[in-house]
Amino acid sequence: MTMESPKPSTSGTAEPADDYLERRALRRGSAGWLLLTGLGVAYVVSGDFSGWNFGLAEGGFGGLAIAMALMGVMYACMVFSLAELSSVLPTAGGGYGFARRALGPWGGFLTGTAILIEYILAPAAISIFIGDYVESLGLFGLTSGWPVYLACFVVFIGIHLWGVGEALRFSFVVTGIAVAALLVFAVGAFMDFDASKLNDIAVDADAFGSNSWLPMGLLGIWAAFPFGMWFFLGVEGVPLAAEETRDPARTLPRAIRWSMAILVVLALLTFFASAGARGANAIQDAGNPLVEALQPGGDATALSRIVNYAGLAGLVASFFSLIYAGSRQLFALSRAGYLPRFLSLTSSRKAPYLGLLVPGAIGFGLAAATGDGARMLNVAVFGATISYALMSLSHIVLRRREPGLERPYRTPGGMLTSSVALVLACAALVATFLVDVTAALIALAVYVVAIAYFGVYSRKHLVARAPEEEFAALAAAEAELERD
Repeated sequence: MTMESPKPSTSGTAEPADDYLERRALRRGSAGWLLLTGLGVAYVVSGDFSGWNFGLAEGGFGGLAIAMALMGVMYACMVFSLAELSSVLPTAGGGYGFARRALGPWGGFLTGTAILIEYILAPAAISIFIGDYVESLGLFGLTSGWPVYLACFVVFIGIHLWGVGEALRFSFVVTGIAVAALLVFAVGAFMDFDASKLNDIAVDADAFGSNSWLPMGLLGIWAAFPFGMWFFLGVEGVPLAAEETRDPARTLPRAIRWSMAILVVLALLTFFASAGARGANAIQDAGNPLVEALQPGGDATALSRIVNYAGLAGLVASFFSLIYAGSRQLFALSRAGYLPRFLSLTSSRKAPYLGLLVPGAIGFGLAAATGDGARMLNVAVFGATISYALMSLSHIVLRRREPGLERPYRTPGGMLTSSVALVLACAALVATFLVDVTAALIALAVYVVAIAYFGVYSRKHLVARAPEEEFAALAAAEAELERD
């Protein structure tokens, strides 16, 4: 592998290294811990409104409850590890930057690619769900289809191009609406709570270990892992805002911890209130389980209408924030030369405009061509689990290899915490094959193509002055001095 200074410009004159980075600079100090906490919740909040309930068909109430608890442990352990890593390496690379420092260029690229798969596919899937909501609510007389998907990408990418501060404030407001609606929903649903409804799914007598709480047996717990993840999927994207954050070494760990705490509360309230109000069997296949839980007779109520509109707000919040995350991951990989460098150019408002437009075009194309949001989300989950395993491994490697590294924040439990996250992430990765083999194979195919590109070309053309590469170079130099 060779390290390069920035390449000559198109005019044929050498582009100074400082100019290279100046043309790829983000707006510093745009976000404090409160906006970042809102960003962390926004990544995930749409998962509270729909999607998780399909895990009831895989494992029943008990199986999904255990899966949710285990995935909650995985995310908690992982975000504590990420809090430490983000305080050490506060760059826009996020998980890719952590893996680059710990596992080298190959580890960084594999992690960054897995994260990109998640953050490009998930918005495409959510745009389809937004279209379904718009149609079901009868908004503007529109039906779900490519005009709705196009409007989503054009409007919300436009806000991001306006500026990161404005984008995060918009996301914060929409997320607040969605969270408030979830709390109102929980109050209304718990008024009809009946514990006997939790385990009303028919038992598969042939499944090993099956009973009323585990109707699909013990294997159903494992199969429900990807759906237990939906209550937390995306929160790991908070460190991607590092270069646009005030005092990132302190702000990022605080925002990550608060985001996770809020998501745990929302997950518990949503899960128990939904199943207990209407019954696990009634909502296991519902496209809108919260609304279904509030309509036992099938007739809409004032509260169910409010929750229905709030579900649209939740989808918009997640769609909007995931576009942000994908653009920052693409920006960081491009700036360091792992992907074509022109993708990291920023506008006069310090927005990575190609990092927003290119993934947006891909996402829109996938949504319009397939209309299969569920499968795209399964592909996104596959990419996510790979990145979780590699980021957790990065924490372990850095703790062992660089114990003296300054760590403004230290993970409670140290390597034991990240080891738990690593084991559970690997288990979740295998579980994706139990749910949708086709989606897992599609993700693998994309991964193989990306690996071939890196192996043949981009690993030989990395940019030495990129922040992640400079961190790695400094670490190598320090290690060399210690050996001497």
